[in-house]
Amino acid sequence: MKYAHVGLNVTNLEKSIKFYSIVFGVEPVKLKPDYAKFLLQTPGLNFTLNLRDEVSGNQVGHFGIQVESTDEVSAHKNRLEANGIRTQYEEINTTCCYAIQDKFWILDPDGNEWEFFYTKADVEVNSENASSCCTHEPKDEKVECCSTTALSKNTTKCCS
Repeated sequence: MKYAHVGLNVTNLEKSIKFYSIVFGVEPVKLKPDYAKFLLQTPGLNFTLNLRDEVSGNQVGHFGIQVESTDEVSAHKNRLEANGIRTQYEEINTTCCYAIQDKFWILDPDGNEWEFFYTKADVEVNSENASSCCTHEPKDEKVECCSTTALSKNTTKCCS
């Protein structure tokens, strides 16, 4: 295998190119009026943006970038915030998805959630609180998600 591929539908190509150029730290390798392609060596990812008239927010659980250390989580958080991408929330020493992790979350211009995370250790429980794994407080607008449980519109529903 050479690259994993993700094709993401977006409503504002210019804003999305700016956002993902900052997140990935590189510019697109191909630009068209309705398309942009990022080709990342590490991680090996062919990531494309496809302009659409309408996108209904976060249609996937979330996206994530796994890093090698807690220091790297902090470095990415600081880099993104210095470039205008606000952290939605941070989780340190959280037990989620059968692992102890340090992570932070951001939103792209269409509301897709991204986590940068470091897995410290595997554990035998899914979460410290099964009803709130990978969610944050305060819970505001309720929406139905990938389960039958109503969660906050601005919380992450699933884990890495």
